[in-house]
Amino acid sequence: QVQLVESGGGLVQAGGSLRLSCAASGRTFSSNAMGWFRQAPGREREFVAAFRWIGPSTYYGGSVKGRFTISRDNAKNTIHLQMNSLKPEDTAVYYCAASRSYYSGSYYYEKEVGYDYWGQGTQVTVSS
Repeated sequence: QVQLVESGGGLVQAGGSLRLSCAASGRTFSSNAMGWFRQAPGREREFVAAFRWIGPSTYYGGSVKGRFTISRDNAKNTIHLQMNSLKPEDTAVYYCAASRSYYSGSYYYEKEVGYDYWGQGTQVTVSS
């Protein structure tokens, strides 16, 4: 059994910051990468960021480059997403995901099909 649990979402003013966390649990849990996606009502799920253990390598969606930073807590199966300079258009449910697969580039890590496990999501609301 694998479980991903997000935390840290909430309401913040435009220009503010939030830090999301995602903890993975399960005795047999193993992955090569973890990432974040987001989805606003009526819109498709959008890639935000990913962290691949081997490298390590990080990947970011174009809309968040320079503002968001993904990191890993090596002491446990946890990743974080530091979100700075938040904009109202960042408002969405943010989902944590884990991939069992290793890919040499970002192509599949930027797509839902590249991941095997998903969290329940955490709401981020940015007011103007």
